[in-house]
Amino acid sequence: MAAPKKANKKKDVKLTSGILSVNTTTNNTLIVLSDKEWNKVLGWWTWLLWYKWAKKNTPYAAEVLTKSLLKEAKWFWLKEMWIIFKGIGMARDGVFKAINEVWLIDILYIKETTPIQFGWCKWKRPKRN
Repeated sequence: MAAPKKANKKKDVKLTSGILSVNTTTNNTLIVLSDKEWNKVLGWWTWLLWYKWAKKNTPYAAEVLTKSLLKEAKWFWLKEMWIIFKGIGMARDGVFKAINEVWLIDILYIKETTPIQFGWCKWKRPKRN
């Protein structure tokens, strides 16, 4: 019979540089903070703040979510970050506003990974016979 496993102790994580992934949809905003090897450290979405329906995708909801996530990340000694956006939601402005208000973090890299860029022409639907 194998010995019982000990409970994992929470390790002290020092994260000087991290990746902030912001995924916005038409209904929700998901923000994940990870290290350079893409190991998730923190991850929240606007539902956790009790925003419902159309309020979940507003820039204000993204700002409040980013502020609370970065206040938790303060304990990891975060100094610089990369930001990666994906999606067509309105949350981009709120994320940048929150980063500037919380405290001074160096932004090294900003990347847009949305499959179809915002503002392209919409294709015409074929006519039904």
